[in-house]
Amino acid sequence: MSHAFDAASAAADAGRPPETTRLPGVLGSIDRAVRGLNHAIMLLGGVALVCACLVLSYSVVVRYVLHQPTDWQDEMAVFLIVGATFFSAAAVQSKRGHVAIEALTGLLSPGVNRARLLMADAISFVFVTFFAWKSWSLFHEAWVDGQVSQSSWGPPLWIPYALMAAGMSLLGLQLLLQIAEAVLHGPKAAGFDKPKIGVGADVNADMHGRPDVTPKGPDVMGPRS
Repeated sequence: MSHAFDAASAAADAGRPPETTRLPGVLGSIDRAVRGLNHAIMLLGGVALVCACLVLSYSVVVRYVLHQPTDWQDEMAVFLIVGATFFSAAAVQSKRGHVAIEALTGLLSPGVNRARLLMADAISFVFVTFFAWKSWSLFHEAWVDGQVSQSSWGPPLWIPYALMAAGMSLLGLQLLLQIAEAVLHGPKAAGFDKPKIGVGADVNADMHGRPDVTPKGPDVMGPRS
């Protein structure tokens, strides 16, 4: 079964106050700061996506209705979408909302599943760290060399590279915190047992967390004495 991030459910969840951290000391302070940052990023990400839609709509009107050339709308929309996507990755990870293939969950014991999930987080952390390092390298090259895109608008390329690098760095920090939670406080603290956001969570809540409200049909047998 796969769970995907649902924007509408995430927006509703973003309005809730951040959960109390389970980590004490310095890690707890970092965890609280990351939760607050993720909360703000989710709101800004929604604004960025709305702005991207408005920019693309404006481009269509100007290009096909007013018959005027455009040179900045497409790249501006791409920058907004890239920023919203990469920056919100950590917030989605905090809710375990990324796509997860769970074909083996029912075949393995709870202990093996906990080890499998921890190993998946560790492998993801290694990959995301490498991704962030390469993104920061590209950002540095674009900044030093003054690289710009090949369009007539020619925006600096350090902007999308910076968005990618910062988003992946935040995602790596989120994964590291969840690994620490799993090691220090068990799988519940790491969010392994939290329902995914989106359609999958709604269906799961209907099946397990809500009372059966199925309406009863008429008694076809008639009244009983």
